[in-house]
Amino acid sequence: MAAQDARTNDDSTIVAQMDFCLPGEKVIFYPSDRGKSQWPYRPHEVRIADARPIAGELALERNGFVLVERDSAVDDFYDRDEVERVYLPEVVDLVTELTGADRVITFGTMLRTDSKTAAQGNLPAFGAHVDYGDYTVRQFAIETLGAEEAEKWLQGRYMLINVWRPISVVRRAPFAVCDASTVAPSDLNDSEVRGGLGDPNRPTLYGHAVAFNPAQRWYYVPDMRPEEVLVFKLFDSDSSAVQWTAHSAFEHPNTAPDAPPRESIEVRTIAFFRP
Repeated sequence: MAAQDARTNDDSTIVAQMDFCLPGEKVIFYPSDRGKSQWPYRPHEVRIADARPIAGELALERNGFVLVERDSAVDDFYDRDEVERVYLPEVVDLVTELTGADRVITFGTMLRTDSKTAAQGNLPAFGAHVDYGDYTVRQFAIETLGAEEAEKWLQGRYMLINVWRPISVVRRAPFAVCDASTVAPSDLNDSEVRGGLGDPNRPTLYGHAVAFNPAQRWYYVPDMRPEEVLVFKLFDSDSSAVQWTAHSAFEHPNTAPDAPPRESIEVRTIAFFRP
């Protein structure tokens, strides 16, 4: 059964508003100073299904995302040293397991919260998007590995894959992903992220904002728990492969007024395959 057909009549599917880029428009996003952003967005009502019942049917190569259960040995995700020492190797192991890649590197670790005291750069991103395309993936490979080593690995297939985990049970601002097999190339609009990944001075990153398409199939995990992890593919150098897993935070229509802030950690990875 195709994942996008698995939840058509399920009672746990919700309808929520989500922001989408106007077709053909370009987005310029300043994560740390969002008032400067140029966001030609329009809200649409979207059906968002529960991903848990179809978790066993999902595959990165078929749907662009998977939902897995993985405990972490991290005691404190706000301890940067512990995240570097413990969590990033866990992420590398997970992506290697799921893809069979010969090498996996990590970058762009970000903590997110919608707490009223949070810096703008750490707020969730509301608006359907695909973080980065080939140019920026290659730049991060060079930045992480050095030009000579990166060039060797960039001769083969490579993928940009995100790993998203709650730090506490998600009661507010949940995270939705779109089945990448339902995202058309024509849904993608160019975007620039200026000062991203917690660094206001970081050079521009290039990706895609996403326009609404009624064929898209969106999923989330109600009250997502810290041991549940969403892994999703944003770019694949194999142009015939499923990719472009659009995603966005959204406001759940049944959120309790006193719901605690969302806390989550995301890590970007590049999975390489030998040429």
